[in-house]
Amino acid sequence: MLIRPTRLSDLDAILALASSAGVGVTTLQANPERFTKRIEASISSLNGEPELGQASYLFALEDDETGALAGICGIEGAVGMDDTWYNYRVGLSVHASRELDIYKQLPTLFLTSDLTGASELCTLFLSPDYRKDGNGALLSKSRFLFMAASPERFSPRVIAEMRGVSDEAGRSPFWESLGRHFFKMDFARADFLSYVGSKSFIAELMPKYPIYTCLLSDEAQAAIGHVHPATMPARAMLEAEGFRYQGYIDIFDAGPSLECPRDTIRAVKDSRVYQSLAVAHPPKNGTAWLVSNGELADFRATIAYTRPLEDSLPLTADVLQRLNLEDGANVRAVVLSAKG
Repeated sequence: MLIRPTRLSDLDAILALASSAGVGVTTLQANPERFTKRIEASISSLNGEPELGQASYLFALEDDETGALAGICGIEGAVGMDDTWYNYRVGLSVHASRELDIYKQLPTLFLTSDLTGASELCTLFLSPDYRKDGNGALLSKSRFLFMAASPERFSPRVIAEMRGVSDEAGRSPFWESLGRHFFKMDFARADFLSYVGSKSFIAELMPKYPIYTCLLSDEAQAAIGHVHPATMPARAMLEAEGFRYQGYIDIFDAGPSLECPRDTIRAVKDSRVYQSLAVAHPPKNGTAWLVSNGELADFRATIAYTRPLEDSLPLTADVLQRLNLEDGANVRAVVLSAKG
């Protein structure tokens, strides 16, 4: 399996993936025009030196035996630099009366733009047929090696908005209890409008005052800060890398925004540059390593079973070929699992 930048020729395969993702993955909707622009923006970013707010990167997971596109992932250089980036911050309001002997702590939602300027991990989706053999970890964590090789292209703060709770029909209990009262549209429609950039309606229609969560349905309250069942593995993977929920949620489905300083992400902090050493067979007692060629426009990443020898990293010929590298070239690598 190989991670590489997306190409315009990937469009049909990407749209097929997007169609199977379901409602709630905001940055993965089957919109040909939007995805064409995103692929073009990624190509331009990889080949240039864009402003942080204009940088956008989109990568594909390819089965190099069949050529099938098995997954997709992306990074935005900085969010909210052109369009306002909204979240709810979960806070606390205290109401007390000594005369009545009443003291109440009430969770409260505040509409904020606090995450503006952060780099965002986004558009992560892996085909169900490929959810095995470490492919999910390769798809998600390959982005950290790309960030480690070019830290100046990213904000010191990195976030990941997690898909919130919704049912099989795409119904979000949080949206039904809150958003629908102000927008008069389905969750899927609001999510789509936000995705294609029509965000002015959020500022125009969203309540500006704090919202007491006790006024929401029990189902909506239970959804705050929780993820869709299909997103639980992705959340656990990011948390193992150092990401944490800091009280910010999506305004539509209440999914949590996880965040971590760029330079303390485990796979960024612990990755090293090694000299590749061609070997006929993987070293004995080797473990799974995430390995990249450290390039920009020709970025490649894959999994190799190996073990470092001081400053060199033994890699088989097929791994080097996958990375478009010759024996002796430098590679950036890190143990795949945070538990490794």
